[in-house]
Amino acid sequence: MQDGKNLLVAIVLCLIVIVGWGYLAEYMGWATRPAPVAQQSQDQQAAQLQPQAQTQAAPAQASLPVFTPASGRDLTVDTPLYEAVVYSGGGALRSFKLKKYQVGLAADSPQVNMVDPKSAQVAPLGLVINSQPSWSTGQWSMDTDENGLALEQGQQGTLRLVGEVDNLRVVREMTFSATNYLIREKIRVVNQTEQARSVRVSYTVAADASNAAGDRYDAMRVAWDNDGSLKEESSASTLESTGVQAVGKIYWAGAMSTYFLAAVLPGDVNNVTVKGVMQQNVYRTAVEEQETLLGPGQEKELSVSYWVGPKVRSELQAVSPQLAKSVDLGFFHIIAKGLLWLLEFFHKYVHNWGLAIILLTVLIKAAFWPLTAKSYASMEKMKKLQPHMMEIREKFKDNKEQMNKEVMALYKTYGVNPASGCVPILIQLPVFFGLYQALLTSIELRHAPFITYLPGTDILWLADLSTKDPLYITPVIMGLTMFLQQRMSPPATDPTQQKIMMFLPLIFTALFLNFPSGLVLYWLVNNVLSIAQQQMMIRKFKASAAAK
Repeated sequence: MQDGKNLLVAIVLCLIVIVGWGYLAEYMGWATRPAPVAQQSQDQQAAQLQPQAQTQAAPAQASLPVFTPASGRDLTVDTPLYEAVVYSGGGALRSFKLKKYQVGLAADSPQVNMVDPKSAQVAPLGLVINSQPSWSTGQWSMDTDENGLALEQGQQGTLRLVGEVDNLRVVREMTFSATNYLIREKIRVVNQTEQARSVRVSYTVAADASNAAGDRYDAMRVAWDNDGSLKEESSASTLESTGVQAVGKIYWAGAMSTYFLAAVLPGDVNNVTVKGVMQQNVYRTAVEEQETLLGPGQEKELSVSYWVGPKVRSELQAVSPQLAKSVDLGFFHIIAKGLLWLLEFFHKYVHNWGLAIILLTVLIKAAFWPLTAKSYASMEKMKKLQPHMMEIREKFKDNKEQMNKEVMALYKTYGVNPASGCVPILIQLPVFFGLYQALLTSIELRHAPFITYLPGTDILWLADLSTKDPLYITPVIMGLTMFLQQRMSPPATDPTQQKIMMFLPLIFTALFLNFPSGLVLYWLVNNVLSIAQQQMMIRKFKASAAAK
């Protein structure tokens, strides 16, 4: 009996709240009367220009107009940098062609398409809401009847999509820029039900493996920045079987090759989950936000950005320092940055990246000239000691310990430090590795010609400094210069070491056959300058000896 009374009281109280709440809220100033349709539209436009609170408690029915789904259609976004095709039924990309980058060297070669038909099938830039693909399970419409955006330099434009996914109202405002490859987005998720809902949103990007050359110097991979540290996974078997997953302070994550990047930059970088997989030769990455609980009528606003385009360091740096780390300059990144700056400086004047590499090589050689000269002087002293060394080796060939003692005594007598010839080389190694990484990852060298055709012919030669010499001329000449350098240097005292040194030019030649021709050019010019310097030092020593 008491339970019946309690139930009756509860029903009456609920009716009082339901009927009287609107009047009480309006009287107390907690809510306002809905504006006429025309005025409401103006208010919505003004609200789009103002930042909204993370979570609002306004009833969904008062803040959202009636939703009328429409059939999806392709929307073209045309800018001086790219032409993108966005599907209105969810906002996924159908195509993203880069106007300033071509697949091949031919003039009629197609433009690089960051979203080709194969990667378009997995809906890059599509939202996953509560594990549901919004582009296939949701219903969508557009606020306007426009068919896209045509943006001139310096302009921005926004596409606004409205959808219903898993009984949630979703509003996507995607802003495109004509000055860079960054797409900024605001997402509003509203709980339209009368029950509390948990909401988890994931952002996706994808890239086909064909966007990379596929060799060791240009491989497609999944990459992300976890608290300032670049992480990568390029193993196709790992990505196909188990995939990769990371949780932490994620600044960005995506699919990238050496020269191009499709990445998600979450607005809130804390406690973000990254998932990367490879499906049917398409590299996919999802960036998942933290789960949020929304009460009835509550909404949440999210912000996210996408980079879809080339990995130009200066442009990436303008977006965020972390995104610029997608251009991996290696352990000696500080040196690599300085060398890249010098390379770009020379290119401003000579307008040829091959000539810029040559000028940079000359500058580096000049900077290390004193050290190299000291190394050559030490080698000349060692050369003079060769007869004495042979005598000691012959005399103590059965007593290694005594032989070493005699050799050290010989060095001390003539004031020769056998390691002095190696020290300059060790000091130059960081510069070499820094330049190696700079040349290997610089998109400026992609399709950058040095000598386009073999002189006197119409055969393509050094038409792309980011790929190997197709005729193998430069690596072979580089090997010959190494051999000549070795012949001009004093032979090693150890027979085994002599044999190793004899095969070194051959080993380097084989190694450099598939190196990017820009890097081979640097090594070749460096060898030629070293030979010239060595010749000068030999003449100097001969002149000094003749004067005595």
